[in-house]
Amino acid sequence: MPGTDKLRIDIERFWSTIERSAEIGPGRPGGLSRLALTDADRQMRDQFVTWCREAGLAVRIDGIGNIFARRAGTDDTLPPVVMGSHLDTQINGGRFDGIAGVLGGLEVCRTLDVLGHHTHRPIEIVNWTNEEGARFSPPMVGSGCFVGTYALDWAQGRRDDDGQSIGEELARIGYLGEMEAEPHAFDAYFEFHIEQGYYLDRDGMQVGVVTGGFPSTGMLVEFKGETAHTGPWPMERRRNALLAGARLLVETDEIGWAYASGGGKATAARLIAWPNKPGILSDWAQAVCDVRHPDPETALAMAERLRRAVGEAAARSGCTAEILDTWNWGGRIFSEELIGSVRETSLGLGYRTQDILSQAGHDAYFVARHAPTTMIFAPCKGGITHNNAELCTREDLEPGLNVLLNAVVARADR
Repeated sequence: MPGTDKLRIDIERFWSTIERSAEIGPGRPGGLSRLALTDADRQMRDQFVTWCREAGLAVRIDGIGNIFARRAGTDDTLPPVVMGSHLDTQINGGRFDGIAGVLGGLEVCRTLDVLGHHTHRPIEIVNWTNEEGARFSPPMVGSGCFVGTYALDWAQGRRDDDGQSIGEELARIGYLGEMEAEPHAFDAYFEFHIEQGYYLDRDGMQVGVVTGGFPSTGMLVEFKGETAHTGPWPMERRRNALLAGARLLVETDEIGWAYASGGGKATAARLIAWPNKPGILSDWAQAVCDVRHPDPETALAMAERLRRAVGEAAARSGCTAEILDTWNWGGRIFSEELIGSVRETSLGLGYRTQDILSQAGHDAYFVARHAPTTMIFAPCKGGITHNNAELCTREDLEPGLNVLLNAVVARADR
């Protein structure tokens, strides 16, 4: 059992925030559909800001809608220790993905208030905008813009399927902040998250010490062809953009199977086309796909094969192709010092602990380009996420939250 000399969060207080969040933007039974910058996202943001202000935190919002809530340190001139994740969800999302990390940061601050403990360095909580990328592509726009990977104008100009831009929607919901969307100094960044895999649950582990992420490459590809009648138009003259996109996505899946034995994965994520109607060939299509593998060199080989597949799909379909956007993340990007701190804290608390690679994308990947960064994983039942059946219990989340609390306080009291 954990020792009695360590700090503990109030799991019931934390759980009450999870349950309140689960009421905002409900989706399929038991899940959430709280896409970025929708009315439901605004309601959740409002609730989070209210909780932060009730806890005495100073709230600021930047030009891409990232929310920063600051608890002052005894030397408030020092760079803060930051915790964060995201409050937006997938269209068929669960109640914990991202949310547990933001509300876990809030619980750390509430616990310190109850204890009357004022850390030497300030502490901040951040809610990153559009982590999921379910409404606006690519994912992790808020953190990517913050660290300078994406230009603010470009990020604000990303549009959803209905033509609404991030900038327009931020203004509409009241979260187009005045603070510059550029890095302010972080002493360190901790992201608490459910694993989104089954290893911790399968192995009976309480805390995952995240040592890095699967190197990953994603692409947004546009194909252009020509409309024509599906009856009389000869096969050799057809330029069907829908077919080009379909060929790319099938080949993407084949790449995944070719490398699956070593842990590789490839995802055919999305295909849209116009006119996409019976009786007419589509002259435009966009496809989204990605590849990932735990070995960096193999991941690069998969990405190169994916790039070749773009050209081959276009050529076989008589179309042109353009890779509109490419995103890369993962690798051994986290701070060895912080990884060690999380591991030692977890073991010191008596928890069953396992080193693990993250297989999903997270805001921490971008933040790691700006400041020492680490992640803490909690198990989720069967590894099911991006699904309304996503499930964690108090017992699943409490150990990781206690590790977050103790590791952050140790860092902030330096």
